[in-house]
Amino acid sequence: MKLSDVFKTANANLLRNKVRTILTVLAIFIGAFTIILTAGINTGVNGYIDKQLASAGGEDYIEIMPKDTLDNFSSMMGLDGSSGVTEYNPSKSASNMQTISDADMVNIRAIPGIKSADVMQQVEAEYITSKNTDRKFNISVNRMPTDTINVDMVAGRMVSLDAGQHQIVLQPDFAESLGFESDKAAIGQKVMLGVKNIATGVIKEVEAYVTGVQNKSIISMGRSWINNSLNKKLREAQVAGMPEAYADRAYFATAQLDPGLSADELQAIKDELEELGFIGMTVEDSVGMIKSFFDAVTTVLIIFGVIALLAASLGIVNTLFMAVQERTREIGLMKAMGLGNSEVRMMFSFEAIMLGFWGSVLGVAAALGARVVANAVAQKTFLSDLPGFTLVEFEPLTIVLFILLIMFIALLAGTLPARRASKLDPIEALRYE
Repeated sequence: MKLSDVFKTANANLLRNKVRTILTVLAIFIGAFTIILTAGINTGVNGYIDKQLASAGGEDYIEIMPKDTLDNFSSMMGLDGSSGVTEYNPSKSASNMQTISDADMVNIRAIPGIKSADVMQQVEAEYITSKNTDRKFNISVNRMPTDTINVDMVAGRMVSLDAGQHQIVLQPDFAESLGFESDKAAIGQKVMLGVKNIATGVIKEVEAYVTGVQNKSIISMGRSWINNSLNKKLREAQVAGMPEAYADRAYFATAQLDPGLSADELQAIKDELEELGFIGMTVEDSVGMIKSFFDAVTTVLIIFGVIALLAASLGIVNTLFMAVQERTREIGLMKAMGLGNSEVRMMFSFEAIMLGFWGSVLGVAAALGARVVANAVAQKTFLSDLPGFTLVEFEPLTIVLFILLIMFIALLAGTLPARRASKLDPIEALRYE
């Protein structure tokens, strides 16, 4: 019997009991659809994050914070796994959070691979306003740590880090709220940032010039970027009148790394920082935490799909065992006419493979249709502010490998029924009622 004849016979046999075949294919379809759609969401999310990282640059930049500061903050915020009311621990209070000293900076700068390092004294702006409106708006500002970080811009350009002019890059939607006709019209215009003095509580307004308006992205995380000059001015207004020891303290530092460091060299720098009591995080590390979260969620969903596939595999076993029982006399007749054990085994194995094939193909087809709908809905609703974010993406090679994997699983599920069919004695099979 030719291989093509075995293939045709296997397909024809699936149609003998249409209801049973459809139910088995449906079970495979559900598992395949769940897994491939979930994998597509994971690919879409991670692809967007990777594109953000690629466009953000900053490979030669690392943020540094004392390990005690991170631990204390996590403990106070309940991020260390603790919950409910916790007992006061003087060593982990906000007032005892470790700052970075001049001696610490000397040790950090001495680490091989670190080109330069400086403390980062963060500032908090109370609001932003302009002469075009009498309204004030909440804003989060952050000093641009390095010129190597790129930000996707709607209009204008990034701040010049060391320029003498006070510069700011706005988050999207701010331009219109501040009374400018468009994002482009806001470029070069003056805005005012209100900053509260810690000692007196008096708010002082500091002028800044808009150099650009950025697109929403996971890299910006809701922050408007400012340059060194504006950061210094805001800091001076914030701590004026405070003791020098307080005004100069810092909880974070930034370091410029030597260009072209390998992953091992970067890890060596992180290890040395840890020995000094610090934690070092790159842009990729920070965004990677978001990636890990989505990976965890999609892994759980994929597990559900795998469970559905396992249940479908049992369905394949049951379907083929019943087929063997129903066609016992037919198998005996074919073997009596010269069909070998291997050919009988192959025929039932092909039936199992085809069950897996049709179930996986239909699951993939449904997932491709769902992708079109999901992406269209997402772009018009919750992803409307994130241009370039495609929620569901499929890689052709992944789809092909996935279909082949399910066909292989189906083949394994059909091994026992196929073996049983091939072992039937022709004479006993012909007597079977």
